[in-house]
Amino acid sequence: MQRILVATHNKGKLAAFAGMLEPLGYDMVSAGELGLAEPEETGASFAENAKIKAQAAALASGLPALADDSGLCVAALGGAPGVYSARYAAGDYPAAMQRIIAACEAAQEWRARFVCALCYAQPNGEAATYIGQSDGVIAKTPEGSGGFGYDPIFVPLGYQHSYAVLGAAVKDVTSHRARALAQLVSALRG
Repeated sequence: MQRILVATHNKGKLAAFAGMLEPLGYDMVSAGELGLAEPEETGASFAENAKIKAQAAALASGLPALADDSGLCVAALGGAPGVYSARYAAGDYPAAMQRIIAACEAAQEWRARFVCALCYAQPNGEAATYIGQSDGVIAKTPEGSGGFGYDPIFVPLGYQHSYAVLGAAVKDVTSHRARALAQLVSALRG
């Protein structure tokens, strides 16, 4: 089994990647398990931040590394919070969701998009980046308790409920991260 380092300290994210890559013969280990520091995300785009994290992890571990950067882009906020999605919430996602809903209400503009950049880097510095997105709308009120982050207010196109209600069966196929990961899986199968 080939080992891939997932540049994260988030066990949920490690499990999501493992679910798609382990059947292909890849063994996952996280940056957290190896005690690797998280580099500062100084990029101006999702792709730049994913590459920073993947290359730092590959260099520090000597293993191929996978990193993602993702966020919610809301039309009523001019595409924000975007790469600053986690910082916009500042640990208080319920308050951040209320600010987003208020901005959508004021603008009468509900379109939104989740974006994920997934970078796969080798210890020699080679890297490839895959971009996935999921278009949808912001719900007028948060719903559901599944998922994490902004899932309770994001309703993907073609559905009537948020990712927090729809759950993993839908999210693991239609989400921004699932779409970027599918591109990586296709590339790894070569």
